[in-house]
Amino acid sequence: MKKVSIKDIAKKSGVSITTVSIVLNGNGAERKISESVIKKIMDVAAELNYRPNQQAKSLRTGKTYTLGLIVDDISNFFFSHLAKTVEEEADKFGYTVMFCSSENDEGKSRNVLGSLLNKQMDGYMIAPTASMLPEINQLVQEKKPLVLVDRFFQTSPASYVTLDNYKGTFDSVTHLAKQGYSKIAIVTNDSEQIQIQERFEGYKTALRKHKIPFVPEYVKKIPFKYSAQKAVKEIESFIASNADIDAVLFTSNNLGIPGLESLKNLKKKVGEEIAVICFDDNDHFRLASPSITVISQPIRAIGKNALKILLDQVEKKELSQVRSVLQPNLIVRESTPVKVAPEVKQADTAGVKSKKRTAK
Repeated sequence: MKKVSIKDIAKKSGVSITTVSIVLNGNGAERKISESVIKKIMDVAAELNYRPNQQAKSLRTGKTYTLGLIVDDISNFFFSHLAKTVEEEADKFGYTVMFCSSENDEGKSRNVLGSLLNKQMDGYMIAPTASMLPEINQLVQEKKPLVLVDRFFQTSPASYVTLDNYKGTFDSVTHLAKQGYSKIAIVTNDSEQIQIQERFEGYKTALRKHKIPFVPEYVKKIPFKYSAQKAVKEIESFIASNADIDAVLFTSNNLGIPGLESLKNLKKKVGEEIAVICFDDNDHFRLASPSITVISQPIRAIGKNALKILLDQVEKKELSQVRSVLQPNLIVRESTPVKVAPEVKQADTAGVKSKKRTAK
């Protein structure tokens, strides 16, 4: 099959080779080429399945047209969907994305970052581990295009895109309090990372606002490195030893799923005996019976914002720190109904039994 050239695109579009080159290099608007002509050239390029010579393009522009993305775990629902968004959006601008998982391990995260730096990528999107501050500040000092995602360092000048994590848990506890729950437990990660700390602060502040006592025994912290099976056992033991709790908040989906398994093992009826809210949404929570109330993160918006900030740095359009904090969305489902007092339940049960006897 003959390789499509910009000459072929120019001929079919009815414009000059120079115009096609300008548009394909992303400089059409800057060079005052009309939107209609830009669209026509891009449509023809797509129709002919044009693939630029990346090596020649790199030599001409001094860029590799590759970006690095480092996350905790690419198989995690949040990070996999974030990666998909970044990949789709980057492709529109002619960039390829290389994904790496750090497994939230300090040593591996540094090795992964070093590997990406050796490939001389044009920019880096990183969900940093807790002790990566020196490496992040070094990248900023070297003026490497960089955006932090999901979490950030308060003392670093690096740009970031994150969620209002404090609001997410604050709104969750507020919802539970309004539904009548007052013995609210939290299962979170044992971490000093900012997003985890903000979620814990939102939980405690909401308890104070609604005059619900903070009970240290209602707090369970699970290390990131625990396997799903070990997390299930830990949460199961925690719930069993605090049998009086009436609601539990899981601060991530990688805790929420083993948390639900723990409740199932304990034969705790979600939505009846115990209310459940989980940070992050996925199909499992939506399709579960009962469905699970969640704090949903705008994953696509996070990915798009982060990529825009990064490419602005790559193109030298924006070099100052950009702080983007997006808002969570509490999606109320069946796992957090209005709490029914025990005496009401007993009365209802007695009423049902009475009706059955009458029917006989």
